[in-house]
Amino acid sequence: MSRITYFQDLLSSLFERRTSSPAKPDARGMLALCNSLLADTGEVTGLQTASSLLATYSQADQDQRLEFFRSLASDFDIDTAALSERTGDYSRQRSADNLTRLLDVAEPRRQELLRRLNGVPGGTEKLVRMREDLLRILRQDADLARVDVDFEHLFSSWFNRGFLVLRPIDWTTPAHILEKIIRYEAVHAIDSWDDLRRRLQPADRRCFAYFHPAMPDEPLIFVEVALSADIAGSIQAVLAETRDPVEPQDAAAAIFYSISNCQKGLRGVSFGNFLIKQVATDLASSLPNIRTFITLSPIPGFMPWLKAQAEADPDGPAATYYTVASELTPDNADEATPDEVAGLKSLAARYFLQEQRPDGRPIDPVARFHLGNGASLRTIHWLGDRSENGLRNSAGMMVNYLYDLKSVDANHEAYSEDGHVIASREVTSLLDARFDAPAPKEQVNG
Repeated sequence: MSRITYFQDLLSSLFERRTSSPAKPDARGMLALCNSLLADTGEVTGLQTASSLLATYSQADQDQRLEFFRSLASDFDIDTAALSERTGDYSRQRSADNLTRLLDVAEPRRQELLRRLNGVPGGTEKLVRMREDLLRILRQDADLARVDVDFEHLFSSWFNRGFLVLRPIDWTTPAHILEKIIRYEAVHAIDSWDDLRRRLQPADRRCFAYFHPAMPDEPLIFVEVALSADIAGSIQAVLAETRDPVEPQDAAAAIFYSISNCQKGLRGVSFGNFLIKQVATDLASSLPNIRTFITLSPIPGFMPWLKAQAEADPDGPAATYYTVASELTPDNADEATPDEVAGLKSLAARYFLQEQRPDGRPIDPVARFHLGNGASLRTIHWLGDRSENGLRNSAGMMVNYLYDLKSVDANHEAYSEDGHVIASREVTSLLDARFDAPAPKEQVNG
């Protein structure tokens, strides 16, 4: 154990003794601790106060936490009068002293409060949990969004790529972390320890997670990878218990079939773009026979979008195919006719290539993530996920996003500039004029 770690553990032990029975929480008490923490100049005293505040907060109920966040929003906001005065001083004389005075009031006081709370051993994780509470409470008071801006701003710095550690997850990983992998899996549920073992133990399976030094036992995000001789078109094939494992040296493709964010309190802080690229680069180095890096991804917004199209035009073709899709079950999905399959795949192509948010980006969140990382849309697979969840969300379809390491940067630039979706001819050829987005009314009437 290093001296630094020993000292941190000692301090933590001392603070826990002093705050093991915090006073009954109330908004005024927490407000007083906040002011005391910002006034403290001594390191030990400041850590004691910060530890007391975190302990008091942990004992607070929902209403008390709401009042605490309201105090942060109102009592620890920017002093706009001081900011205006010092901005004027700096505009008249751009000296180092005036810049320092300006910076002293240029951010809300609550940011410094959060920084001091972060100095407590274990403080980073407690602040992540605190933001989870805030995100829930935001529904009650939209003004608290100002406080959330500060959390996201600080977390973006504290959890930047330079601090993250990539660790492989395998069957020898400590059980308390494996339990969290089971709990945090957000795409394809892990039903049991045997199910987890099938995803981690075989030689053709890989899993990687990002960790932060301040939260060494908490994965931030993880990706599951299947090494394969070819490109998979269904999650059933990837996860089949009876499949024949591929020797790593015989694999030609690495299939990223699940990526899960683990910490709700870190919403808005992006890790996945770094994770996939780093894992792909590391695999290309260790297994040079792998030439294709590709995802097998869900289409979570397709059925809600198709339902909206059907409701907007009950007599249109989209309504007909929505009826077909909504009646699919794991037992009857194979009975879909070729026309029904072709129609739904064509509608999926329109969903990806033509439907946009007001900012010009695709409406599908998974598409925005991968295309923003520089991937291209390669294939739409019918019954890629024939589970009840897959049928309910995407009519059972899944897609491949191709990560060509030679072109991801150029693709990223093209997407960042104008939201251009780079797709294969296989996908663009699926577009059917029957399902084109309707022209704006003024064009129709003109």
